[in-house]
Amino acid sequence: MVRLPALLPALLPALFQGAVAVMLVAAPRSQSEAAVDGTPTNVVFFLVDDLGWADVSPNNPDTFYRTPNVQRLADSGMTFTQAYAACPVCSPTRASIVSGKYPARLATTDYFGAPQPERAKEMKGWRDRPLFPAPYVDRLALEEVTIAEALREAGYGTWFGGKWHLGGEGFWPTDQGFDVNVGGFHAGHPKSYFSPYQNPNLADGPDGEYLTNRLTDEAIGWLQSRAGGGAAEPFLLYLAYYNVHTPLQAEPEVVERYRARQQELQIDGPLWGQEGARKVRLVQEHAVYAAMVEAVDRSVGRILDALDALDLADDTLVVFFSDNGGLSTSEGHPTSNLPLRAGKGWIYEGGIREPCFVRLPGVTAPGSLCDTPIISTDFYPTILAATGQEPRPEQHLDGRSLLPLLRGEEGDPTRSLFWHYPHWGNQGGGMASAIRKGRWKLIEHHVDGRLELYDLERDIGESRDLTADHPELVRTLHAELRGWRLGVAARMPERNPSTDR
Repeated sequence: MVRLPALLPALLPALFQGAVAVMLVAAPRSQSEAAVDGTPTNVVFFLVDDLGWADVSPNNPDTFYRTPNVQRLADSGMTFTQAYAACPVCSPTRASIVSGKYPARLATTDYFGAPQPERAKEMKGWRDRPLFPAPYVDRLALEEVTIAEALREAGYGTWFGGKWHLGGEGFWPTDQGFDVNVGGFHAGHPKSYFSPYQNPNLADGPDGEYLTNRLTDEAIGWLQSRAGGGAAEPFLLYLAYYNVHTPLQAEPEVVERYRARQQELQIDGPLWGQEGARKVRLVQEHAVYAAMVEAVDRSVGRILDALDALDLADDTLVVFFSDNGGLSTSEGHPTSNLPLRAGKGWIYEGGIREPCFVRLPGVTAPGSLCDTPIISTDFYPTILAATGQEPRPEQHLDGRSLLPLLRGEEGDPTRSLFWHYPHWGNQGGGMASAIRKGRWKLIEHHVDGRLELYDLERDIGESRDLTADHPELVRTLHAELRGWRLGVAARMPERNPSTDR
């Protein structure tokens, strides 16, 4: 968001009002009418890596980044203003999307490759901390019936492109229900965004080819080949861009345009705040990051154009989402998530609230808004409902179909959402769990047991801790959070005996 330092205090109340003053609107339609002519609904799922809630214009009209195609998608479908990732880091959220289960239930609570407890106990800087991280599972179990497997069983063609990060060889996309895998393997980020890619599942292109463009070319080529070959079965196209994860690399000519934009807007440079022990970026102005965001936006537009050109748009569910909040406290601090607090790796809103846009033709009213809180486990049952498939109760222990919300029905104000991150985040965030119920969010910090309570309707930036004002509510929410952890057998961090006094 473009913010001059003197305007920050004045802008935050207006931003808060704009973020919460939303309504539910959609065209009423029964589930059985999802495909009027009897054609099964196709699915295109865009998953962007590390994209912040405030990085796109539908959520933040003043964003420094240009996102006209994401805006186009939002204008043609529904914007979920309070959509959440199931974890503030990547692999756990990705597992929750394709499995429909909370990371705590799967024990996939940290990014795959993070230090396990035994390694952490030997690491400099970790061995003297009061808690060691909880053990976690570093692969998505093959026993889980993924959304790709469910749709393939129903006769769908399934294509995956981009970042997988859900396990090594034997646990790749083609082992989890996808017919085609372009570029997905164990790694959480590319060695380079420019060819040669050094990716075992993506052949190198011409020197200098940009990875995001290449993935989009592959996706469009697959769609065109199906149309040209007369493929009759419906499809799932799951495009998980590596952008905008580090390394921060973008097409030079686009970077130069944003450097010129910095000068036009008279942005002098970064403005910093403090989040715990980390500095946090308060102004969006990073030219390379901006070019990476634009590359995603341009690619989204190309896919939408391809759906139109192939006469598929009216029969295709399109979802756009991010796996965690924008990176604001580490690794170049490339974006600002204001008015949200903190960013990737933190359990505050900046780390878990995501851009989310859904278009289901004939069901979602163009330009509609929904402020009901949803979470990444909800996509699996939603896709099954939208495609006319039978629900899978064994997979939907933690997710709900969004189809009623997409039709404009009221959300459930009694629903609780949960997070559990018993790890030390690379971005400075500490070990914590959280519950959101209605307007209230309670955070429990595992190191010292400290609780924080926020009223997100009045305080989207989580600046006013209300635990002292609502002791009974704190007790109720804390009891529910602890009960949920027990119910899903959540793994807890281990006390470091050398720090006990």
